[in-house]
Amino acid sequence: MNHQQLIELGLGYPGTSLRYPFDPELPVLYVGSKMFALLGTHEGVESVNLKVDPDEAWVQRESYPGTVLPGYHMNKRHWNTVVLNGQVPDEIIASMLLESYQLVVSKMPKASRLLLFQGDSPSSV
Repeated sequence: MNHQQLIELGLGYPGTSLRYPFDPELPVLYVGSKMFALLGTHEGVESVNLKVDPDEAWVQRESYPGTVLPGYHMNKRHWNTVVLNGQVPDEIIASMLLESYQLVVSKMPKASRLLLFQGDSPSSV
């Protein structure tokens, strides 16, 4: 999985957009006004910061030591950095991206969530 694949996958979710709020070299996927994936690099290798359930964060880090790390420049309890070096299977990274999106959506006001899913069921995401 690489940045372009993550961007394409993430932009397929309802209400998402791609922005560059920090630097032209740091794409960020948003749902509404909240980010759910910050794409960057870690020691010269593409990486992505993803929101994670705090109870799941350490499991991911233990499962992929040296590849899933506490979120760089983020709240380490709620974000992981995933180094895109091939150590984590693409299906798992895709699942992490979806989980990040869903966690952010779940914290949005109900009215905002309903607007995202007009015509789509939230469970289909």
